[in-house]
Amino acid sequence: MLNPYVPRPIDRWTEVPLDGDLSVLDDAKILAPPADPAQWPAWRSQLQRWRQEAARRIDYDGSRYGSEPGDCFVVDLAWLWDELLYDHDAQQFTVERYVEHAEREFGGFDGVLLWHAYPIEGIDARGQFDFYRDVPELPAVVADLQAHGLRVFVVVYPWEPYDAADVADIVEWTGANGVFIDSLREGSPEVRKALDELRPGLTLEAESRVPLVRMHDHTMSWAQWVADSPVPGVLRAKWFERRHMLHHVRRWNRTHVEELQSAWLNGTGMMVWESVFGVWVGWSARDKSMLRAMRGVQRDYAAWLRSEQWTPLADHAGGDVYASRWEHDGRPLWTIVNRGDAFDGVWLDAEARPGWHWTELTSGAALTVEEVDGRVRVGGAIAADGIAAVIATPSPVPAGSASVDPDPSFPGRAAVRVPGWRATVDAVPDGFTAVDGGRYELVVHHRVRETGLYDEAPYVDEWKPLPPRLHHQGTRHRTVYLGRFAVQQHEVSNADYAAFLEATGYRPARPERFTTLGDSDEPVTNVELADARAYAAWWGWRLPTEDEWQIAGAAGLLRRRAPLVWNLTESEHTDGRTRFVILKGGSAFHNEGSDWYFDGGPQPPDVSAKYLIAGAGIGRSPSIGFRCAVDRS
Repeated sequence: MLNPYVPRPIDRWTEVPLDGDLSVLDDAKILAPPADPAQWPAWRSQLQRWRQEAARRIDYDGSRYGSEPGDCFVVDLAWLWDELLYDHDAQQFTVERYVEHAEREFGGFDGVLLWHAYPIEGIDARGQFDFYRDVPELPAVVADLQAHGLRVFVVVYPWEPYDAADVADIVEWTGANGVFIDSLREGSPEVRKALDELRPGLTLEAESRVPLVRMHDHTMSWAQWVADSPVPGVLRAKWFERRHMLHHVRRWNRTHVEELQSAWLNGTGMMVWESVFGVWVGWSARDKSMLRAMRGVQRDYAAWLRSEQWTPLADHAGGDVYASRWEHDGRPLWTIVNRGDAFDGVWLDAEARPGWHWTELTSGAALTVEEVDGRVRVGGAIAADGIAAVIATPSPVPAGSASVDPDPSFPGRAAVRVPGWRATVDAVPDGFTAVDGGRYELVVHHRVRETGLYDEAPYVDEWKPLPPRLHHQGTRHRTVYLGRFAVQQHEVSNADYAAFLEATGYRPARPERFTTLGDSDEPVTNVELADARAYAAWWGWRLPTEDEWQIAGAAGLLRRRAPLVWNLTESEHTDGRTRFVILKGGSAFHNEGSDWYFDGGPQPPDVSAKYLIAGAGIGRSPSIGFRCAVDRS
């Protein structure tokens, strides 16, 4: 079994042969240099040889890079219903709030990938594109994000059948700038063709290292779970095509220094992913401020970072400080990283440029510049694991002004159960069963998915989780103290809910997918928490918590209507970014097409399922109903 805390062989760097066949580099993630700096010129020569030979071997045509917008350095992977992007109380999108957060915390995003369906897809028969199309204002949201300077990408799940026309249709309807293909190295040629026929300039990006033969039509890709070499390596895709944009990402890591430094030396980008499928994995103050320090250079000097004149491990002065040199319009720029402890000394030993000005572009730190025998030694103070950027120019240019926060601590945040209200009665209502209060020792089972359960991240600082680390049954032991309560024996029926609607005239704030009330004896479905709570409040009741549901179910006190549907509970949680509710009981519907789908089928009382709360009525499902509970005086 693979150790989840150690890079898999596929994630490790590839040694570059200093002679012989170089085609072994075609499928590498990162190209590692020798440890001895004396061998770096030969290494660079081999890199250049491989690049030329590989381009000839595949008859490479990079013309697409001239027609698609570049410089998309930082992309945010955002849950469409993130509480920064959507106000669940007002039931409306808040693009301005989202953009302000991006600018303040990260220095702004260049793009956003709107994640919409997984991990709630599979709760019913809806397909992946329904979770976009059922949001009527989505095209306006996309346009608003674009008006703030962001490129917008939609996601496609290849584990569900679709055709290229489906992808083109959703891109056309939303007005998105491109497509991300989940879980694959490349999108199909059919999808690429459909996007090209729709309109020029649409980007195709996939989750892993893009094959060399698809570099011509995938202008962006993820640098996911890339293990850099002891001496910083070169990203294969970026070396091959200088205009290709990679996004470094390690979704479960609590430090991003290695990715940030690799992106900096390679002139590539980062993926920001604070809420991973409903689990908080935020960035530390240090990592956010380091990215903010990079953003000014990425914006103002993008032409350098895609230049053909790129020299990795350039002008090395020794020690743990490394640099890439980029040249544009005859002016050199160095991106610099410190892979060691705090350092105050020489960073670069470069060709002298008498009379030129040397400027640090991230923080504006003072530089020492000493010219000796046609060489110049440039340096200063640089923090442990720090970054810098230096440019040489004939006349002065503005220096940077960013500062890096030294705090590397993980900004943990708990998913807190939203307080419910008490619904105290003197007598147990008809159709309810009384349950004693007291202390209960509960064992909760759940399928271990990337979304976790409650507030815990299921994987911390791990490389790619694979079975048996993924999709197995997890167990939680919980001690709960409950007052006396009573729970409704059956789910609320369509007839029950119809009476409520007639008596109150209730209409939800967002009517999309709201119940149409089928057979009177069947459980009411296509209701979300607000709809269920409104019904319960009409009676002076409430919903049962997950603990009450489990205790009553284990005691055999609950009856199930047909068809079987998941039950909402009063166990709603939020971490301030993602809301979710615990479902109990299982459903008759069970989508067996993929392990990535939401759980279905009948479930015993001890099984809990985490259901992320979406807006615009998306959470309403024919597989979800509810029952009520009360507190006993």
